[in-house]
Amino acid sequence: MNASAAPTLLSVIELLGYPNLRPVFERLGYRVQTEFAVRRAISSLRKEKPAVIVADFYFQPDFRDRVSNLESLLASVQAHREVKVLVLYEASQQHALDRLLQRFRIDAALTLPADAARLEALLAEWRP
Repeated sequence: MNASAAPTLLSVIELLGYPNLRPVFERLGYRVQTEFAVRRAISSLRKEKPAVIVADFYFQPDFRDRVSNLESLLASVQAHREVKVLVLYEASQQHALDRLLQRFRIDAALTLPADAARLEALLAEWRP
């Protein structure tokens, strides 16, 4: 497949707390763009809308005006329903993710370590 014809998957990794999933994404036919900061991911979104965003979620009690690292990114993508959002999170942070889900659309969330079969099934289903 021509790389330029492949749908883009934006991988947002701020914690690096899980194995490299890029080979899985590429095997499923996605062109992977990786950003290591939400701010850069938002800038990237302005240039090109990906088919899928896979982002890690983390909660810190000292965030004053937000629940997690993802509010700004999720706010930027809410109007683009065609962009699927997958969040990877630690089971211990379910309470914080639940709060985020009250305010923003997230198409799927998987606990870490992510079940490989479930991850692949979602991404294959979402592939345009």
